[in-house]
Amino acid sequence: MNKKLNTVLFLFGATFVNILITVAALILLLVLYSRFLVSSLPESAQAWSLPILFIAAITVSFVAYRFLLKMLMKKIDIDKYFDPLFSGKRKK
Repeated sequence: MNKKLNTVLFLFGATFVNILITVAALILLLVLYSRFLVSSLPESAQAWSLPILFIAAITVSFVAYRFLLKMLMKKIDIDKYFDPLFSGKRKK
């Protein structure tokens, strides 16, 4: 496989993993919310819980994705296997 194909496959795989992490974080936060907080919150606060949980799941997935990406970059030489997404400015 060449570098461009590796880059495209990595982007698709990384996007899929990021979506899986987001869904898993959202499910985990919803389970924790329903077990511990739903009975103690007033009804007006419960209306805001789903958007806050969704934003929290995105934040958790962002942090987890960055951690996994840093771990991968320590193990793999990025320049050897992947092509840059954007090339530099053209030389005149």
